[in-house]
Amino acid sequence: MMEGKTNSKLEDNRDSGNTNALTYGVVAGLIPCAIVLLGLFFIPESPRWLAKIGRRKDFEAALQKLRGKNADISEEEAEIQDYIETLQWLPKAKILDLFQRRYLRSVTIAVGLMVCQQLGGINGICFYVTSIFKSAGFPSNIGTIIYACIQVPITALGSPLIDKVGRKPLLLVSASGLVLGCMVTALSFYLKTHEVALEASPILAVTGILVYIGSFSVGMGSVPWVVMYEIFPINVKGVARGLATLVNWFIAWLESYTFNFLMSSLLR
Repeated sequence: MMEGKTNSKLEDNRDSGNTNALTYGVVAGLIPCAIVLLGLFFIPESPRWLAKIGRRKDFEAALQKLRGKNADISEEEAEIQDYIETLQWLPKAKILDLFQRRYLRSVTIAVGLMVCQQLGGINGICFYVTSIFKSAGFPSNIGTIIYACIQVPITALGSPLIDKVGRKPLLLVSASGLVLGCMVTALSFYLKTHEVALEASPILAVTGILVYIGSFSVGMGSVPWVVMYEIFPINVKGVARGLATLVNWFIAWLESYTFNFLMSSLLR
């Protein structure tokens, strides 16, 4: 009976701890939201949008504010005006226009990259990385710290490489790394399931996850968005980006939803 009461108290304490952690997490999430909300009162409107709707004075003021009080904006101002005038002469595109033959290849590339980006499992890895480390037998707190330390500098490294190396080579290297990372992680859990080389399983799992997140950060995370912006004519860019973003977020939801069931079966 005493043992039952002790277990009940332990469970109550654990639930209380989980509730407190969740509360702190929600409060911490409010901080960047509040910063963005306050910052919106001080940032100027998009100069291109202001030029597009004919608010010339506001357009010039917003551009000057963004570039600096003493900056010469005359050249950029003329460039934006030329762009807006060209855009107005072109036919306005609708979403069904994207499926015309002349746009179909670009749509296939943009949507295909977005689908591959998300179906590679990035959201599942990010959301469940702690559980993956625990399942592999590696300390989750150490694993997540290493994970973060790898992700930040490699993401910063990928930015200059996009222009120096090129879009396609960076995507090929990134995709190859994603495959390798998944294979190493899968091998780790295969060895653990069949009780072979158990001491190597945690190291393989961590190595696979780090290779995966490093490969994603250097290419597949950012390059699809750059390519999407560059491959469409200016008159369909807005609609095309909307379609590609919609597909991206839908696949992200689908992946996050199904990954939960995969993790549940793994943890049984």
